Amino acid sequence: MARGSINKVIIIGTLGRDPEVAYLPNGNAVCKISLATDEGYKNKEGQQVEKTEWHNVEAFGKLAGIMGEYLLKGHKCYIEGKLRTDEYEKDSVKRYSTKIIANEMTMLTAKSEGAPAQQAPQAAPSSKGYFFQDGTAMNPEQAQYYIGRGVQPWPKGTPPPVV
Repeated sequence: MARGSINKVIIIGTLGRDPEVAYLPNGNAVCKISLATDEGYKNKEGQQVEKTEWHNVEAFGKLAGIMGEYLLKGHKCYIEGKLRTDEYEKDSVKRYSTKIIANEMTMLTAKSEGAPAQQAPQAAPSSKGYFFQDGTAMNPEQAQYYIGRGVQPWPKGTPPPVV
């Protein structure tokens, strides 16, 4: 390991498509997502210019399974990880592809925001006071859904869990 260097990426973006999950021969999950970040600036003529940057993200193991199960196209999420550049050859030309290898993920979109239209009406907020990161209250069914899958919801006023 080289001393005095660091390879760390922190990104918040929007999923451009549903996650792709595959399993390695040893049973470990691999999840690939495409995350969009937006920025805006004014050009020389004073006009607002919007730019979208697309980032390829991969996760492995338990994190990959969680991302594949809970994230959907259009959801916002926080990703922390490292950059990795792969080298390959196409038409006898060396090419490079850079991606983010995620080691932490926090969902920033409430499940109800990305749920299909046929979802049942929302019940009253949980008596335990569990909330999504954006402050939206979880109903008892949502809290049980996450708890039943090993994801502990968090009480309001406490930091959300980092996966």
